[in-house]
Amino acid sequence: MKSSLPTIPDTCAIPGTPLSDARAGIDACVHCGFCLQACPTYLTLEDENDSPRGRIVLMRALVDGSLPVDDGDVRTHIDRCLGCRACETACPSGVPYGHLLEATRATLTRVKPNPPVARLILFAFARPALLRLVMLGGRIARATRMSRLLSRLPGRFGFAMAMLESTRSAVKRARYVPRSDAERGTATLLTGCVMEGLFAPTNRATERALSANGYAMTATAGQRCCGALHAHAGDDEGARQLARANIAAFERSRADYIVVNAAGCGAMMKEYGQLLAGDAAWHERAAKLASRVRDVSELLAEAGPRPGGALPVKVTYDAPCHLLHAQRLATPPLRVLAAVPGLELVPLDGSEHCCGSAGIYNLIEPDVSDRVLAPKLANIAATRAPMVATGNPGCLMQIGAGLHRAGMTCRAVHPVDLLDASYAAQAAAERGS
Repeated sequence: MKSSLPTIPDTCAIPGTPLSDARAGIDACVHCGFCLQACPTYLTLEDENDSPRGRIVLMRALVDGSLPVDDGDVRTHIDRCLGCRACETACPSGVPYGHLLEATRATLTRVKPNPPVARLILFAFARPALLRLVMLGGRIARATRMSRLLSRLPGRFGFAMAMLESTRSAVKRARYVPRSDAERGTATLLTGCVMEGLFAPTNRATERALSANGYAMTATAGQRCCGALHAHAGDDEGARQLARANIAAFERSRADYIVVNAAGCGAMMKEYGQLLAGDAAWHERAAKLASRVRDVSELLAEAGPRPGGALPVKVTYDAPCHLLHAQRLATPPLRVLAAVPGLELVPLDGSEHCCGSAGIYNLIEPDVSDRVLAPKLANIAATRAPMVATGNPGCLMQIGAGLHRAGMTCRAVHPVDLLDASYAAQAAAERGS
């Protein structure tokens, strides 16, 4: 099928910008429309400008000069994109939409900066000491039940507090020491920003579950935020600085695998080579490091994973966008859940659709985010499952907050937490026998 749109002329209206460097990806679009039914903002807003192919038309217009980079409507439609990359899964032409989106945002933010709340968040995530203080404040608010009280407030602040409240552990944890022969090599964990700050028990569960499946876990000092939030928001240089710091840190670790339990972070790190493609000093190092990155479900699925003790619970699974569409991992998380004896997995209608979190999108575009989340909550309710498993902190908090505010008893949980709980149950049974 040939494109119904002309290719971009050799002359470019915005030379030297990230979007001009990515113009070949624009020409890959044949305007077929397969992306429309995969796009959550198109389905929600019913505006062609808020579809992937509509946004690519806008990108083309920026490059050929028929629209200026300071056009307010262009910025509106680009900002409304969740960056879920479901269109990439649906696209028959292999359009690298995620990279085009990031390049467009990086180009637009040179003319008009991100909103103050976005700049504040990105500033904090790029500074480890400040980020630790922010996360400490969040844990204090959670421990004192302040987050539960404030989650009743209307608006975005109340939703943010509901997100914090949803980070409470959804599973009972019992201590056990995993037996490991380290036959599968060494692995080191990207501890992450939100994961270590608000989901530290899940990080420890990740380490135990991997140890129980034959991986020797090692620690990596000096690691930073992965840079995904910065890249998605158009701060490409901020993302590159964080990537370089992580490359240097994980090179020192010498572990066989860099394991990630946050889908968005894993997708970012696997694309470090693309992020640093124009940096001669770092590109090869970035690509080499990216080849070592694995989602936790990938490594566990390679190992089996081995079954644990019985955990009689009904669970439904929601696929994080950056696990399913960016990393193209569909079955490994399901194999992790299948390794838990007694666990009943209930299919979730629309599991492949975005929940509306998308990094900091739910704080920048709250109205659209809420509208995207609504059908997800309805589908979860229809399963009657007391738990919904998903492997990304943003999804855990977005869905968890929605469940909390709707008064639903269902809880969001990371799949590795359920496997870890199964291993703990097995250890407890062996001690009692």
